[in-house]
Amino acid sequence: MMISRNEEQFRRGLPSIAPIRKKELLLFQKTSHIRFRRLELLNLAFSHRSFANEQGEDVDNNEKLEFLGDSVLGLVISEYLFIEYPEMVEGDFARIKSFVVSEDSLSEFARRTKVDNFILIGKGEEYSGGRKKKAILADCLEAIIGAYYLDSGYKPVKKFILEYLVPEIQKVLDNKHKKDYKTLLQEHVQKSFKTYPRYSVVKKTGPDHNRQFWVSVTVGKKIFGPGKGQNKKEAEQEAAGIAFTALAGEQQD
Repeated sequence: MMISRNEEQFRRGLPSIAPIRKKELLLFQKTSHIRFRRLELLNLAFSHRSFANEQGEDVDNNEKLEFLGDSVLGLVISEYLFIEYPEMVEGDFARIKSFVVSEDSLSEFARRTKVDNFILIGKGEEYSGGRKKKAILADCLEAIIGAYYLDSGYKPVKKFILEYLVPEIQKVLDNKHKKDYKTLLQEHVQKSFKTYPRYSVVKKTGPDHNRQFWVSVTVGKKIFGPGKGQNKKEAEQEAAGIAFTALAGEQQD
Protein backbone atom coordinates (compact mmCIF):
# COMPACT_ATOMS: atom_id res chain seq x y z
CA MET A 1 0.00 0.00 0.00
CA MET A 2 1.54 3.30 -1.10
CA ILE A 3 -0.38 5.67 1.21
CA SER A 4 1.40 6.07 4.54
CA ARG A 5 1.83 9.76 5.35
CA ASN A 6 -1.21 11.42 7.00
CA GLU A 7 -2.97 8.05 7.06
CA GLU A 8 -5.43 9.05 9.77
CA GLN A 9 -6.45 12.23 7.94
CA PHE A 10 -6.89 10.26 4.73
CA ARG A 11 -9.12 7.70 6.41
CA ARG A 12 -11.41 10.42 7.79
CA GLY A 13 -12.37 11.46 4.27
CA LEU A 14 -13.39 8.01 3.06
CA PRO A 15 -17.09 7.31 2.50
CA SER A 16 -18.39 4.43 4.61
CA ILE A 17 -18.91 0.96 3.14
CA ALA A 18 -22.09 -0.86 4.17
CA PRO A 19 -22.22 -4.67 3.71
CA ILE A 20 -24.33 -4.38 0.56
CA ARG A 21 -21.88 -1.82 -0.87
CA LYS A 22 -19.00 -4.19 -0.16
CA LYS A 23 -20.74 -6.85 -2.25
CA GLU A 24 -21.12 -4.36 -5.09
CA LEU A 25 -17.43 -3.45 -5.00
CA LEU A 26 -16.43 -7.12 -5.00
CA LEU A 27 -18.69 -7.68 -8.00
CA PHE A 28 -17.04 -4.80 -9.87
CA GLN A 29 -13.62 -6.28 -9.20
CA LYS A 30 -14.75 -9.64 -10.53
CA THR A 31 -16.23 -8.25 -13.76
CA SER A 32 -13.32 -5.87 -14.43
CA HIS A 33 -10.57 -8.40 -13.56
CA ILE A 34 -8.85 -6.29 -10.93
CA ARG A 35 -8.36 -6.75 -7.19
CA PHE A 36 -7.91 -4.09 -4.52
CA ARG A 37 -6.22 -4.70 -1.22
CA ARG A 38 -8.25 -1.81 0.21
CA LEU A 39 -11.84 -1.55 -0.94
CA GLU A 40 -12.17 1.88 0.65
CA LEU A 41 -9.87 3.27 -2.04
CA LEU A 42 -12.01 1.78 -4.78
CA ASN A 43 -15.15 3.12 -3.10
CA LEU A 44 -13.61 6.59 -2.97
CA ALA A 45 -12.85 6.38 -6.69
CA PHE A 46 -16.56 5.88 -7.31
CA SER A 47 -17.58 8.87 -5.14
CA HIS A 48 -18.61 11.77 -7.35
CA ARG A 49 -18.51 15.30 -5.96
CA SER A 50 -22.33 15.50 -5.94
CA PHE A 51 -22.49 12.45 -3.67
CA ALA A 52 -19.77 13.69 -1.32
CA ASN A 53 -21.48 17.07 -0.98
CA GLU A 54 -24.66 15.37 0.21
CA GLN A 55 -22.73 13.40 2.85
CA GLY A 56 -21.24 16.46 4.57
CA GLU A 57 -17.87 18.17 4.85
CA ASP A 58 -16.06 15.12 6.25
CA VAL A 59 -16.51 12.97 3.12
CA ASP A 60 -14.06 13.34 0.26
CA ASN A 61 -14.74 12.90 -3.48
CA ASN A 62 -12.80 11.23 -6.30
CA GLU A 63 -11.33 14.34 -7.93
CA LYS A 64 -7.79 13.97 -6.54
CA LEU A 65 -7.73 10.32 -7.58
CA GLU A 66 -8.92 11.40 -11.02
CA PHE A 67 -6.00 13.86 -11.24
CA LEU A 68 -3.56 11.09 -10.37
CA GLY A 69 -5.21 8.56 -12.68
CA ASP A 70 -5.00 10.93 -15.63
CA SER A 71 -1.22 11.05 -15.22
CA VAL A 72 -0.89 7.28 -14.75
CA LEU A 73 -3.02 6.66 -17.83
CA GLY A 74 -0.92 9.04 -19.93
CA LEU A 75 2.30 7.36 -18.78
CA VAL A 76 1.06 3.84 -19.55
CA ILE A 77 -0.11 4.75 -23.07
CA SER A 78 3.02 6.81 -23.83
CA GLU A 79 5.32 4.04 -22.63
CA TYR A 80 3.46 1.43 -24.67
CA LEU A 81 3.66 3.50 -27.86
CA PHE A 82 7.35 4.33 -27.29
CA ILE A 83 8.33 0.67 -26.82
CA GLU A 84 6.04 -0.99 -29.37
CA TYR A 85 6.37 1.55 -32.20
CA PRO A 86 9.93 2.93 -32.17
CA GLU A 87 9.66 3.93 -35.84
CA MET A 88 6.94 6.51 -35.11
CA VAL A 89 7.58 10.19 -34.56
CA GLU A 90 6.34 12.26 -31.63
CA GLY A 91 3.45 13.67 -33.64
CA ASP A 92 2.11 10.16 -34.30
CA PHE A 93 2.31 9.36 -30.59
CA ALA A 94 0.38 12.52 -29.72
CA ARG A 95 -2.31 11.84 -32.33
CA ILE A 96 -2.89 8.24 -31.16
CA LYS A 97 -2.78 9.14 -27.49
CA SER A 98 -5.26 12.00 -27.93
CA PHE A 99 -7.84 9.55 -29.26
CA VAL A 100 -7.17 6.73 -26.83
CA VAL A 101 -7.43 8.92 -23.72
CA SER A 102 -10.33 11.02 -25.07
CA GLU A 103 -13.60 11.35 -23.19
CA ASP A 104 -15.37 9.20 -25.79
CA SER A 105 -12.83 6.40 -25.53
CA LEU A 106 -12.61 6.42 -21.73
CA SER A 107 -16.38 6.59 -21.25
CA GLU A 108 -16.73 3.53 -23.49
CA PHE A 109 -14.00 1.81 -21.43
CA ALA A 110 -16.06 2.68 -18.33
CA ARG A 111 -19.25 1.26 -19.82
CA ARG A 112 -17.55 -2.00 -20.75
CA THR A 113 -16.42 -2.42 -17.15
CA LYS A 114 -19.91 -1.46 -15.85
CA VAL A 115 -18.62 1.60 -14.01
CA ASP A 116 -22.01 3.29 -14.44
CA ASN A 117 -23.62 0.62 -12.24
CA PHE A 118 -21.40 1.46 -9.27
CA ILE A 119 -20.89 5.26 -9.30
CA LEU A 120 -22.01 7.07 -6.16
CA ILE A 121 -23.72 10.29 -7.29
CA GLY A 122 -26.04 12.83 -5.70
CA LYS A 123 -29.80 12.89 -6.17
CA GLY A 124 -29.68 15.84 -8.55
CA GLU A 125 -27.14 14.15 -10.81
CA GLU A 126 -29.12 10.91 -10.66
CA TYR A 127 -32.30 12.64 -11.78
CA SER A 128 -30.52 14.41 -14.65
CA GLY A 129 -29.01 11.20 -16.02
CA GLY A 130 -25.55 11.73 -14.55
CA ARG A 131 -24.88 8.01 -14.39
CA LYS A 132 -24.75 7.96 -18.21
CA LYS A 133 -22.85 11.22 -18.80
CA LYS A 134 -19.61 10.69 -20.70
CA ALA A 135 -17.65 13.18 -18.61
CA ILE A 136 -18.66 11.58 -15.30
CA LEU A 137 -17.89 8.08 -16.60
CA ALA A 138 -14.49 9.07 -18.00
CA ASP A 139 -13.54 10.97 -14.83
CA CYS A 140 -14.60 8.04 -12.63
CA LEU A 141 -12.53 5.63 -14.69
CA GLU A 142 -9.47 7.86 -14.27
CA ALA A 143 -10.13 7.93 -10.52
CA ILE A 144 -10.27 4.12 -10.45
CA ILE A 145 -6.94 4.01 -12.28
CA GLY A 146 -5.45 6.41 -9.73
CA ALA A 147 -6.82 4.38 -6.82
CA TYR A 148 -5.58 1.10 -8.30
CA TYR A 149 -2.11 2.57 -8.77
CA LEU A 150 -2.01 3.64 -5.12
CA ASP A 151 -3.36 0.31 -3.94
CA SER A 152 -1.42 -2.16 -6.08
CA GLY A 153 1.34 -0.33 -7.94
CA TYR A 154 2.28 0.25 -11.56
CA LYS A 155 2.33 -3.26 -13.07
CA PRO A 156 -1.27 -4.25 -12.20
CA VAL A 157 -2.72 -0.90 -13.28
CA LYS A 158 -0.72 -1.06 -16.52
CA LYS A 159 -2.19 -4.50 -17.27
CA PHE A 160 -5.70 -3.22 -16.54
CA ILE A 161 -5.31 -0.22 -18.86
CA LEU A 162 -3.67 -2.04 -21.75
CA GLU A 163 -6.18 -4.90 -21.70
CA TYR A 164 -8.88 -2.47 -22.72
CA LEU A 165 -7.00 0.21 -24.64
CA VAL A 166 -4.55 -1.70 -26.87
CA PRO A 167 -7.46 -2.60 -29.22
CA GLU A 168 -8.33 1.11 -29.37
CA ILE A 169 -4.74 1.93 -30.29
CA GLN A 170 -4.96 -0.64 -33.08
CA LYS A 171 -8.14 0.99 -34.40
CA VAL A 172 -6.27 4.27 -34.79
CA LEU A 173 -3.36 2.56 -36.52
CA ASP A 174 -5.80 0.87 -38.92
CA ASN A 175 -7.65 4.18 -39.41
CA LYS A 176 -10.86 2.49 -38.25
CA HIS A 177 -11.47 4.73 -35.27
CA LYS A 178 -14.29 7.22 -35.06
CA LYS A 179 -12.82 10.64 -35.75
CA ASP A 180 -14.48 13.35 -33.74
CA TYR A 181 -15.59 16.59 -35.38
CA LYS A 182 -13.04 18.66 -33.47
CA THR A 183 -10.26 16.57 -34.99
CA LEU A 184 -11.82 16.69 -38.46
CA LEU A 185 -12.31 20.44 -38.27
CA GLN A 186 -8.79 21.11 -37.04
CA GLU A 187 -7.26 18.97 -39.80
CA HIS A 188 -9.43 20.68 -42.44
CA VAL A 189 -8.73 24.21 -41.20
CA GLN A 190 -4.99 23.62 -40.89
CA LYS A 191 -4.80 22.21 -44.41
CA SER A 192 -7.11 24.70 -46.13
CA PHE A 193 -6.59 27.93 -44.17
CA LYS A 194 -3.25 27.47 -42.38
CA THR A 195 -4.81 28.44 -39.06
CA TYR A 196 -6.65 26.90 -36.10
CA PRO A 197 -10.31 26.96 -35.00
CA ARG A 198 -10.99 28.98 -31.84
CA TYR A 199 -13.78 28.00 -29.43
CA SER A 200 -15.68 30.41 -27.18
CA VAL A 201 -18.31 29.78 -24.51
CA VAL A 202 -21.31 31.90 -25.49
CA LYS A 203 -23.41 31.19 -22.41
CA LYS A 204 -24.09 28.71 -19.61
CA THR A 205 -27.55 27.85 -18.33
CA GLY A 206 -29.07 25.66 -15.64
CA PRO A 207 -27.99 24.53 -12.13
CA ASP A 208 -24.67 22.79 -11.46
CA HIS A 209 -26.16 19.30 -11.68
CA ASN A 210 -27.86 20.00 -15.03
CA ARG A 211 -25.69 22.66 -16.67
CA GLN A 212 -25.94 23.44 -20.39
CA PHE A 213 -23.05 25.01 -22.31
CA TRP A 214 -23.32 26.96 -25.57
CA VAL A 215 -20.10 27.22 -27.59
CA SER A 216 -19.29 28.89 -30.93
CA VAL A 217 -16.22 28.27 -33.08
CA THR A 218 -14.39 30.85 -35.15
CA VAL A 219 -12.48 30.01 -38.33
CA GLY A 220 -10.82 33.05 -39.84
CA LYS A 221 -13.54 35.71 -39.82
CA LYS A 222 -16.46 33.25 -39.79
CA ILE A 223 -18.31 32.22 -36.65
CA PHE A 224 -20.20 28.91 -36.54
CA GLY A 225 -22.68 27.58 -34.02
CA PRO A 226 -23.37 27.76 -31.24
CA GLY A 227 -23.31 24.09 -30.32
CA LYS A 228 -24.98 22.91 -27.11
CA GLY A 229 -23.93 20.24 -24.61
CA GLN A 230 -23.93 19.18 -20.97
CA ASN A 231 -20.28 20.17 -20.75
CA LYS A 232 -17.89 22.28 -22.81
CA LYS A 233 -16.46 19.30 -24.68
CA GLU A 234 -19.88 18.20 -25.92
CA ALA A 235 -20.77 21.76 -26.94
CA GLU A 236 -17.45 22.15 -28.75
CA GLN A 237 -18.06 18.90 -30.62
CA GLU A 238 -21.44 20.09 -31.81
CA ALA A 239 -20.06 23.48 -32.86
CA ALA A 240 -17.19 21.77 -34.68
CA GLY A 241 -19.71 19.56 -36.52
CA ILE A 242 -21.63 22.63 -37.69
CA ALA A 243 -18.43 24.31 -38.88
CA PHE A 244 -16.95 21.24 -40.57
CA THR A 245 -20.18 20.45 -42.45
CA ALA A 246 -20.40 24.03 -43.69
CA LEU A 247 -16.75 24.39 -44.71
CA ALA A 248 -16.55 20.95 -46.36
CA GLY A 249 -19.72 21.80 -48.28
CA GLU A 250 -18.21 25.06 -49.51
CA GLN A 251 -15.23 23.20 -50.95
CA GLN A 252 -17.50 20.85 -52.90
CA ASP A 253 -19.55 23.68 -54.46
